[in-house]
Amino acid sequence: MDWKLEVVVVPVADVDRAKRFYSEQCGFVVDVDHQAGEKFRVVQLTPPGSACSITIGTGLAAMAPGSLQGLQLVVSDIEAARAELAVRGVAVSEVQHFDDGVQTTGPGGNWNSFVFFSDPDGNGWTVQQKPAGD
Repeated sequence: MDWKLEVVVVPVADVDRAKRFYSEQCGFVVDVDHQAGEKFRVVQLTPPGSACSITIGTGLAAMAPGSLQGLQLVVSDIEAARAELAVRGVAVSEVQHFDDGVQTTGPGGNWNSFVFFSDPDGNGWTVQQKPAGD
């Protein structure tokens, strides 16, 4: 039996603001925007190429907006990913490299190059470079 993670709920204070951030600034695809009454709305967005989506909305989870940290995306080119986020207006960190858990000034080993950003509510994201061939 396969167990696949397909959706992660991201707690936000303003659904429309978060939808604009994730779709317009991060480039996520809006899959669903459904409202069923005043107290329930679900917006599902998927990062390009991902099998897992995020869901934002109202009436979904009892988490405080901005409380989700450590969401992680994986890309093949960290420099290109950072440039795309920056040109779309995301406040994204410089590329950071790590070797044995210590930040270095040059490229780290495999899987050791990252950028970091947060959504408007403070939910924290990491983007990690996947080495070629992995």
